[in-house]
Amino acid sequence: MEPAVYYDGIKLQKQEFNLEEDLEREIRINSKRLFGPKTIYLNIKKKIETVALGGSIPDGILFDLEDPEDIKFYLVEVELSKHPFYEHIFPQITKFFAFYKNPTSQNNLIERLHSFIIENMEIKNEFEFLLGGRELYKSIKDAVENNQKILLIIDGEKPEIEEAQRVYTDTWDKLVIPEILNKYKLGEKEVFILEPDFSREELIIKSEEMKKEPEKEIIYTENYHLEGVNPSLVSFYNKIKASILGWDSEIIPNPQKYYISFRKNRNFAYLDIKKKKIKIAVMLPYEKGLEMIHYHKLRKFTPGIEKFYGRGSFETTIENDENLEEILELLKEAYKDQEE
Repeated sequence: MEPAVYYDGIKLQKQEFNLEEDLEREIRINSKRLFGPKTIYLNIKKKIETVALGGSIPDGILFDLEDPEDIKFYLVEVELSKHPFYEHIFPQITKFFAFYKNPTSQNNLIERLHSFIIENMEIKNEFEFLLGGRELYKSIKDAVENNQKILLIIDGEKPEIEEAQRVYTDTWDKLVIPEILNKYKLGEKEVFILEPDFSREELIIKSEEMKKEPEKEIIYTENYHLEGVNPSLVSFYNKIKASILGWDSEIIPNPQKYYISFRKNRNFAYLDIKKKKIKIAVMLPYEKGLEMIHYHKLRKFTPGIEKFYGRGSFETTIENDENLEEILELLKEAYKDQEE
């Protein structure tokens, strides 16, 4: 059932999108309203060869620079809900999976994106402002290689998407973020409703809520997170895991959709494993991280993320096994803290 949307007490009329191009245009024009002021949406369909993206071209490219140390990269696919899923939408998205598994294709896209950005002064200036002095090419490369997602924006419910996510956990569930976008209008007044809200915190919380519904439950494994990851990172993970399990026989790894946590009485660390780095949310105050970590990156969480975790917490990042000892000491401190 469609929601009723009111503005100043007056009911707004839902705008139907007859053509996919109409929905694409609204997203392009209103990208900052929809995705946030620190996102950059690129419309470069005419600048990319289909072979570079597994035989298909996305409707857009989105960079989320909310955290310039952890830029998120999205291939954007825009679809109408009236399109058949398995005949049209499914094969289109599947081609992007092939792209994400092809390092050569990724390098080609990185080069094209970099060229496009530096040739467009307004876009280049916006990137440089949001990057805060960080090097442009390296930032693009890191985002494309490490924070790969597919943003599927559709104008209505499509039950087959959820079905595909349950069946294809290593692709549809892992990489595809579905968003429903509707537009309502009254004269010159326009209201857009994007579900769910486009933010990392919202997605994490939504995923946890979904797990409470038995009929939607998916069993996640460590292999789900380690597939396609740089072998050296798999080795780092195994070292960390072996050390943690050696502290207490009752500690268990707890794989979920967005992370692998380690817990005894409760979770004390959450590992988000990317292709070339491991980001660890540690359940300790940020000040403890400053005290104990000297060779790895630290990120202070927003109040919203700390509220989700329910206690003082922060993030540290591993990109190699140098000075791994300080990470292990930090995790041991977090383990001891949850015991108290």
